[in-house]
Amino acid sequence: MTGFLTLMPQLAPADLKKLLISQGFEIYRTLTDRIALAERVRDNLLMDGNVAACTGETLGVRFTTRAQQSAYPNDDDASLLGRARTQGSIALDRGYAEVDCAIVPVYDPGDPSRTLDRWFEVTFARQVDSLDELERELRYAQGLDKQANR
Repeated sequence: MTGFLTLMPQLAPADLKKLLISQGFEIYRTLTDRIALAERVRDNLLMDGNVAACTGETLGVRFTTRAQQSAYPNDDDASLLGRARTQGSIALDRGYAEVDCAIVPVYDPGDPSRTLDRWFEVTFARQVDSLDELERELRYAQGLDKQANR
């Protein structure tokens, strides 16, 4: 999230984590520069942490969209990244920008030499100017459909 203006004091990840928990968010994992939120597919099952609150010089929100190769076996890599990109493009009008894309292999847990699938991921991010805006944008990002559908 380089390039954003510094608009508020830096918030330590531990303090941001406490704040997010107090606002009812579930934490998936804490990284050096972000707090990934837990997303559930059903009541007790964690799906992933595709939405994160970013710390550092500024506060921000990141989310990642995905297209799975197994869902589109006839698509090439560029088309699959395009599907993931299109999935997140709804947020562009809200001030989000694409900040990263990656092709992530999904390995067989019983045989790490075997690839089960590949995920084509595109990450979008946006700076926020206040803690209220951070909460609002995190809830917005959590509500997005981040999986490219057939």
